[in-house]
Amino acid sequence: MLQAEYRHISLRFKETAITSRSKMNSKETYVILLRDSDNPERYGIGECALFRGLSAEDTKDYEKLLAQACSSPLDLPPVSSIRFGFESALADLTNGGIQRFIKSSFTDGEKSITINGLVWMGDKRTMKKRIAQKLNQGFKCVKLKIGGISFEDEIELLRGIRNEFSSSDIELRLDANGAFDPQEVLNKLERLAEFDIHSIEQPIKPRQWEKMANICELSPIPIALDEELIGYNGDGVKAEMLDTIKPSYIILKPSLCGGFEEADRWIALSKERGIGWWATSALESNIGLNAIAQWVSKYEPAIPQGLGTGALYVDNFPSPLCLQGDQLSCAKEQINSLTLWDIAHEPVYG
Repeated sequence: MLQAEYRHISLRFKETAITSRSKMNSKETYVILLRDSDNPERYGIGECALFRGLSAEDTKDYEKLLAQACSSPLDLPPVSSIRFGFESALADLTNGGIQRFIKSSFTDGEKSITINGLVWMGDKRTMKKRIAQKLNQGFKCVKLKIGGISFEDEIELLRGIRNEFSSSDIELRLDANGAFDPQEVLNKLERLAEFDIHSIEQPIKPRQWEKMANICELSPIPIALDEELIGYNGDGVKAEMLDTIKPSYIILKPSLCGGFEEADRWIALSKERGIGWWATSALESNIGLNAIAQWVSKYEPAIPQGLGTGALYVDNFPSPLCLQGDQLSCAKEQINSLTLWDIAHEPVYG
């Protein structure tokens, strides 16, 4: 019989994380422990990575739903972050409780995953400094969050990069987090296209299918859907959305788009339509980030993934993940999941 319990923790950012929607100094999340009463010495741990302010499941009933899931782990509610956490914990439990969720060349330490360098919003001077740091660290693909400062300042930052590095040297991805006005978005995309942009995520707010479809058709920059993927249940509506909007890419955040099984379905549907994809973390702790990286590894991705957020926090969990330049690898050392559970109870997380 499966038994589960949860703990609430708060992770502190090293620097204020800024998007076009909000500023964050900390990130709340939940860690769950799963055990089998027939084998009480083995534990699986996962992260129910609730995203306050973004996810529709950020409601006053969330902890009640999480408690219900813990009392009945085989009958989970249709809540993305809860499914994400329990899927991770069950995989961990099944594979020995050592934070090895699947077997792949990545988890065997034989292959690495290329990731992009993430540059958060800030004032122009701060963003310029962060861009230089990512380039110096060896990243060949850099993702910039835009829409939070003057558009002219953002243009100047991009011009500065391209004056020094061509698109063959550095791939530039942009993430607008829905910041652009639908009436102005095409003009802005035309100006941004000057800088050989690989793609731009979510230029306008989600749930505007016809407007987004028009943008995808006319944009000089390939459009990637991010927040647009949150909150859909069932292949029918997913397929309808993809067929209507026709994006170039979809960005998968398993903790927000239905868990790992649903992320697999998104990939299958996108492949049927010739739509590209990559995965990214959504400010999970190292527990969730580790699970996402291992899940991604089974697809042996050929393009950079968005899995570099583990270093954002002052306090984080031990992890087998190692980052050198833009290469994310998995160490062979085992991590006892019960140890991580004990760490989650320490006051540094409160």
